[in-house]
Amino acid sequence: MVISTRTSAPAPPGRIKSSSLVDLAAEAIRQQILSGAMGPGDRLIEERLTEELGISRPPLREALRILSQEGLIETRPRQGSVVATLTDQDVFEILTLRSAFEKLAVELGVPVSDPRRLERCRTALERMEDCAQREDRAMLVESGYAFHASIVALAGHRRLEASYASVQQQLLLCMARNLYVREHYHENLVDHVGRHRHLLELIEAGDPQAVLAELAVHGERSFLELPPAGSPQKR
Repeated sequence: MVISTRTSAPAPPGRIKSSSLVDLAAEAIRQQILSGAMGPGDRLIEERLTEELGISRPPLREALRILSQEGLIETRPRQGSVVATLTDQDVFEILTLRSAFEKLAVELGVPVSDPRRLERCRTALERMEDCAQREDRAMLVESGYAFHASIVALAGHRRLEASYASVQQQLLLCMARNLYVREHYHENLVDHVGRHRHLLELIEAGDPQAVLAELAVHGERSFLELPPAGSPQKR
């Protein structure tokens, strides 16, 4: 894909043609990371990226700086930039934090007092379903985050929403890893969305204890119970 500020000639298929070079370069690389096209520890080679994106090194380096601030990539001495690697402890901390936010949101927001708040949940789920059908893993990860953020929003608690948003990129990276690992064992994209649909059904039913019980197996516990890397795949 190429990023270009000129509009006289169309860019080849898959190439970025908007004028926001830095933002769109960052988004293009972000999508590759969240889709699994770039895996943990993969090097981001500047020469290759400038060729693929059709930009010079200054905007590329600024895009990499943004992604580094988001926690999606790491810059290492004498190695350059690489896709961030999450340790098991990182995953545990990120997902337990998410669970704590969502637990508070459910306790405050279910049963839902304002039905309009459920529309945000339904919209996010519809986007997840569409992404699963198209096998768009990167957008499925982002739509999955939007769904979980919509659960937090049920509480109508601005500071809670802001705290959740403050770890958005870390959650995205963790969700991307979760989705990738699950796909290699026992859960396809449609099943992945189905778990979220069931969660929404429980929220709509208005039983906070049932929602909390589902969240308990939906979050960090479900991830940590997956087989370790290198284990035989389930059939």
